[in-house]
Amino acid sequence: MFHVKHPVCSYEGVPYSSKFWKGREYEDLAERIALRRLLPQRTSALLDVGAGFGRLADLYSGAERVVLLDCSLSQLREARERHGHDPRFSFLVADLYNLPFPEGTFDTIVMVRVIHHVADVPAALLEIRRVTREGGTFILEYANKRHLKAVTLYFLGRRPSPFSPEPLEFAPLHYDFHPVWLEKTLREAGFALVETLALSFFRLPMLKKLFPPRFLAMLDGLLQKPLAPLKLTPSVIVKCLARPHG
Repeated sequence: MFHVKHPVCSYEGVPYSSKFWKGREYEDLAERIALRRLLPQRTSALLDVGAGFGRLADLYSGAERVVLLDCSLSQLREARERHGHDPRFSFLVADLYNLPFPEGTFDTIVMVRVIHHVADVPAALLEIRRVTREGGTFILEYANKRHLKAVTLYFLGRRPSPFSPEPLEFAPLHYDFHPVWLEKTLREAGFALVETLALSFFRLPMLKKLFPPRFLAMLDGLLQKPLAPLKLTPSVIVKCLARPHG
């Protein structure tokens, strides 16, 4: 087992695939639409950081080699059950702050529904940049501090300001990020932002009861790019390229 210096939000032993994702079919479909837009058609080595049970791994058909990495052994065991038949896949328990790879190992790295559990984002992004090949792709999804519901609750006096740049820890190891702060931190880590998509426009229980997941996801897909500049959705996903060092 690896030694972790930073606090970790562990999903060890949690029935994440069934417990959390039940009732979130729309969110899953919307994220898949976004990833299909952002993933390179072909890539030699892909790393999924915080891959969990391998929910998104079926999207990596264009990768010659795939590493699913997580801090939870039980999650990776489920991922192996799902994808272990594919010889392109390997499964690794590791710490995202100390990735066990040489510099520039991967030309594509994906990190979805992970960074909102990361206490030291600058350190984590520097480590991800270290193992990303120059010119390689980094796709990052994050929880948006400035989403429409947060803004509304703020003006009703029921939530802290969504406009201040610092991350908001609304529960232990659960963070929302201001887009300006996160984009600045990505640049400082050595990444250049090339595309942004907004996600989960319809993450409301009432709408999810009224309309089927595929219909909501289809609408979400139509809005992800044109409304991305507003950054008012609870989830945002960015595509970055690794800049040359120095």
